[in-house]
Amino acid sequence: MALGSDTARPYVLLSVAASLDGYIDDASAQRLLLSNSADFDRVDQIRAESDAILIGARTLRTDNPRLLVNSAVRRADRVTAGKPAYPVKITVTASGELDPELRFWHTGGDKLVYTTDTGAARLGDRLAGLADVVALGRELALSALLDDLGARGIGRLMVEGGTGMHTGFLAADLADEIRLAIAPILVGDPAAPRFVGPAQFPGGAQRRLRLAGVEQLGDVAVLKYLVSPSGTPLH
Repeated sequence: MALGSDTARPYVLLSVAASLDGYIDDASAQRLLLSNSADFDRVDQIRAESDAILIGARTLRTDNPRLLVNSAVRRADRVTAGKPAYPVKITVTASGELDPELRFWHTGGDKLVYTTDTGAARLGDRLAGLADVVALGRELALSALLDDLGARGIGRLMVEGGTGMHTGFLAADLADEIRLAIAPILVGDPAAPRFVGPAQFPGGAQRRLRLAGVEQLGDVAVLKYLVSPSGTPLH
């Protein structure tokens, strides 16, 4: 469908696991597993409840994830509800530097790539038959991305990272909810990635989000925060 539709944008949920000191990984070549089995199952449930799952291209290249709903029961429930077994998988890249051999492209259902005009030209037909490539213009505007997803009937979007994507959605005031799992780990490495990077967040340090729930899953605490549009008070 065409960009710029008047269709409502999807509900945006940011999902992240972080250490006690705010890191989402360490700086080693091997991925740091912050969650436990119960928390991984919780994330699988959120995936099953979503229409689409999004990660940035840097996370895609670094982690090489499949990004699936792992539970066969949950996939069956989606089909019973008239949905595809898997949510749409989305990645975002300004450069267009994407490897067609990554596992992301060869598992699950439909895939979308949002990129710039330059990125689309660089991709060419490299992902033909693997994903639909959508060029958003000279720049990557997340607002335009959400407009396009709304036009495609995506009502609920789960954003799984990484730092650039979480920062971008929060800085643009486009997130509705944050699910933050806190692991009992201290990373302490300034070279490691954090949940968000430096940005001018709407409202700055005076803006307080609403804590809507706290859940304990073994040694992991899951915090649910609701985000209102900038300037709209939370009661």
